[in-house]
Amino acid sequence: MEIRFSNSPAETKAMDTEQLRANFLVENLMQENKLTLVYTHYDRVIIGGTKPTAGNSVALENEEELKAGFFLQRRELGIINVGGKGAITVDGARYDLSKLECLYVGRGSKDVSFESNDADTPAVFYLLSAPAHKEYPVTKYTKEQAAPVQLGDILTSNKRTIYKYIHDDGIQSCQLVMGLTVLEPGCVWNSVPPHTHTRRMEAYFYFDLPEDQRMFHMMGEPQQTRHIIMKNHTAVISPPWSGHYGCGTSNYGFIWGMAGENKQFTDMDATPVTVLK
Repeated sequence: MEIRFSNSPAETKAMDTEQLRANFLVENLMQENKLTLVYTHYDRVIIGGTKPTAGNSVALENEEELKAGFFLQRRELGIINVGGKGAITVDGARYDLSKLECLYVGRGSKDVSFESNDADTPAVFYLLSAPAHKEYPVTKYTKEQAAPVQLGDILTSNKRTIYKYIHDDGIQSCQLVMGLTVLEPGCVWNSVPPHTHTRRMEAYFYFDLPEDQRMFHMMGEPQQTRHIIMKNHTAVISPPWSGHYGCGTSNYGFIWGMAGENKQFTDMDATPVTVLK
């Protein structure tokens, strides 16, 4: 498990392209039959991913850096599948997950493993884990249960559908919040108007972006913006002081997830586009 420490706004201002990517970009998440994990000291969130092939099972192994008896001894976990049909087994109970379905796994769950149903279209599991102080039950949500809401407009290139899975009015958790957004064809801007929320960090994971297209993810303080160019199946860490929005060369989907002081989806400090620099 890779460990990443926090960076202040002052030092981030001086970073070049490679330094920005080394500190905030998470690449090579979806590797076959391997679980990739990155631990960020922003709210001690762990970002992960795996792409099991048919007939193989990938286990959520304990990590020495956690100093715990097992991975979820003091943690909770959210998982969203962005690939073919697959399944997650939690302490002997099997949960089938189709594309854009979510599974929450609460603190205290000991044995967690991932598998795919079809060799030609493997499941692609994106993981987000945060420290937890209370147990909540394992819960699955389909995308229909996530109360999809359409926002934006084709005229501003940001017509999109938002699916909210883990939040105050959905799957219950200690501090984890998780959902996803899918942009309509011809729409490329996400999370506009931009915002920050110093009470919690956030991570974006981009999916369904064609391999020959790219994502321009914006970050930094509203008057000190920076950008990171990303490809499909990569994630980006957003510090609590940083904005997080972006524009693709094609439409795409992205999973948003966060942890911090509250679970309110609407907790945002908006930054009008007219004041960005």
